Amino acid sequence: MSMIASADGGEICVCDLTPAFELSGPTISHHLRTLREAGLVSAERRGSWVYYRADPLVLRLLGTPVAVAG
Repeated sequence: MSMIASADGGEICVCDLTPAFELSGPTISHHLRTLREAGLVSAERRGSWVYYRADPLVLRLLGTPVAVAG
């Protein structure tokens, strides 16, 4: 969540997340789909990639700033 919330332009795709984890793209996509189904992020398909954006209202409702991954 923190990587999505702090992404440049406010959105991120699986291709941007894959290098940060020792997981495959499909596994990361599965977890992102879970976040989307929970209403924490929205998704928009552009070509072969899906871009994810954290829902600002959900982040405010959490009441705690999301830590930026370093």
